[in-house]
Amino acid sequence: MTYGRYLALDDLLSAQHPISDRHDELLFIVIHQTKELWLKQAIAEITLAIDLVRENRLVEAYKSLARVSRIQAVMTLSWDVLATMTPSDYTQFRDVLGTSSGFQSDQFRTVEVMLGVRDSARHGPMTAEAATRPSLWDEANAALARAGFAVPASALDRDWPQPYRSDPQVEAAWADVYRDTTRWWEMYQLAEKLVDIDDAMATWRHKHVLTVSRIIGGKRGTGGTAGVPYLESTLSKRAFPELWSLRTLL
Repeated sequence: MTYGRYLALDDLLSAQHPISDRHDELLFIVIHQTKELWLKQAIAEITLAIDLVRENRLVEAYKSLARVSRIQAVMTLSWDVLATMTPSDYTQFRDVLGTSSGFQSDQFRTVEVMLGVRDSARHGPMTAEAATRPSLWDEANAALARAGFAVPASALDRDWPQPYRSDPQVEAAWADVYRDTTRWWEMYQLAEKLVDIDDAMATWRHKHVLTVSRIIGGKRGTGGTAGVPYLESTLSKRAFPELWSLRTLL
């Protein structure tokens, strides 16, 4: 066994196939392939965290949840690398992308669905399968109910693929956790790890908007989206809405 064989470097480093002869196309490919690798790891961590929360092993879930938010931070920093590509650089090879777009990333949509964001019709094979199961937020609310809090049945036994709707009873239950953090320390720490992930996701979305705006301005996206206006419409998305709204109650 060697370093190269263990990491399958021959396959990995030969997986970039620029279509144009423009220097910056390689950067564009590497950035997006790297993001997909990090998304693969994030999915593995969220999968483990969901299983641990379901088993009431909350403390063990913290590590995976913390790892997800740090993966998100690395992905956000990668926008700074892509931003070194100017509009002039990008327009020289943009036409070779055809209708391909990050909008089509099945893994990114799967991460959203696994966390709890299920308000889009974009469903690739992986996403569609993930949508049939409770999300991380669904499992966190179930753990809250098992701890003795008054969580409504509508939040515990619902049509999983459908969008989650914020519930004042769920908000009130989590607010009680925050009012007595000593007693409910494990639930409190779980909630804060989830907020870290939502915070990191919001930061990633914001940086995505800035980078795209910097590179293509008001042009439409290659995948047929409205481009920057579409990305701006996603900025308010939250996977764990009651963890944000409860702060007003404290």
